[in-house]
Amino acid sequence: MHEIHIIGGGLAGSEAAWQLAEAGLKVRLSEMRGGGDMTPAHESDRLAEMVCSNSFRSDDAENNAVGLLHQEMRRMGSLIMACADATKVPAGSALAVDREGFAARVTAALEAHPNISIHRERADALPDHPCIIATGPLTGSKLAESIAAETGKGALAFFDAIAPIVHGDSIDMGVAWKAARWGKGGDDYINCPLTREQYEAFVAALNAGEKTEFKEWEKDTPYFEGCMPIEVMAQRGPETLRFGPLKGVGLDDPKTGRWPYACVQLRQDNASGTLWNIVGFQTKLKHGEQVRIFRTIPGLENAEFARLGGIHRNSFIRSPELLDRQLRLKSRPNVRFAGQITGCEGYVESAAIGLVAARFAAAEARGEELAPPPSTTALGALLGHITGDANPETFQPMNVNFGLMPPLPERFRKADRKKAYTDRARAAFGEWLAATGQAEVAAAA
Repeated sequence: MHEIHIIGGGLAGSEAAWQLAEAGLKVRLSEMRGGGDMTPAHESDRLAEMVCSNSFRSDDAENNAVGLLHQEMRRMGSLIMACADATKVPAGSALAVDREGFAARVTAALEAHPNISIHRERADALPDHPCIIATGPLTGSKLAESIAAETGKGALAFFDAIAPIVHGDSIDMGVAWKAARWGKGGDDYINCPLTREQYEAFVAALNAGEKTEFKEWEKDTPYFEGCMPIEVMAQRGPETLRFGPLKGVGLDDPKTGRWPYACVQLRQDNASGTLWNIVGFQTKLKHGEQVRIFRTIPGLENAEFARLGGIHRNSFIRSPELLDRQLRLKSRPNVRFAGQITGCEGYVESAAIGLVAARFAAAEARGEELAPPPSTTALGALLGHITGDANPETFQPMNVNFGLMPPLPERFRKADRKKAYTDRARAAFGEWLAATGQAEVAAAA
């Protein structure tokens, strides 16, 4: 007999299941993949599968908000972070993982836990028992309808895009070279330089390329700004890409000793280094167009693609209006929400909300109430954004960032400001852990 039911086996649901099981609670984890259903974006039935990227972004806990969130999650025994650390691949100052190895490791850990029972099944309605809904942005239509019926608000939606992956041995290293921007991280990226003429021709091809056509009901759905399709960025102006994912600054071309006019970067996607993700190349171009246009990039003329880019519709609820500070649905408090369906954006953020949702649920099962982490921490700031601090009328998915935290009490030089935020956060997080009895533990991945 389970005590907590988790619906959804993505990063949020997997993290929540682990946290609850480690707290001694019996967990039923329902995941529809593997039970005859599949989503438009996933490729396997493994738990915690990463679909659009293999990156957890910056791991710099001193100067970056997502790196700080990594650190806070590690201090709380995050399974997701432990598995990411165990399967990381070179990515400069970022934390990127071998996607298949990462998902396999999470799946194995959850399957082996005596307090977790995994069921390959689809949930079509909100349960009446204690549960955490962590179905992610690709929530099944019947469950989405059940959520809409309960909230009376329906679901907001946006489009998310997937970048293509290239076989490493098909990249021409006589043209491309390995380096990280500004020398940070050694030779972690493959760089393909473009001259001004090549860049302008590439932008023109993107603009003219044949794109995926949307259904009528999808046409007014906005994109998430942090995962914008490359051809949509190109339409914003001829120089947009050169100051975005194709910027050449900080990359010395060994053939010229100078920065290229523009540069395409590829990031290692698996531990063996055979697969490389084209950074920032999320796209809604049709598959044939992707092959044709991306092979005009110097070094990728003979590129073989392990996966082409794609686009899918993501859904999220109006969390600041519908959820309380404990992530409970106000109209039905036996139901908690976690992960991207709450409107947090990003793999790390999704897992973090799964972690804290589980800690809230575990405390409630003990007859206690856990105080939320302070807003001066990365976890507390992200939680606050989705549970009341954001304007419900203009609510959009958000990555963790320093702007979600209260302003610093004193002025700092620009160079010192980020570290001031992280120093304050670490102290506040430690005090919260001690005050609430949340022991610092390391997950065994």
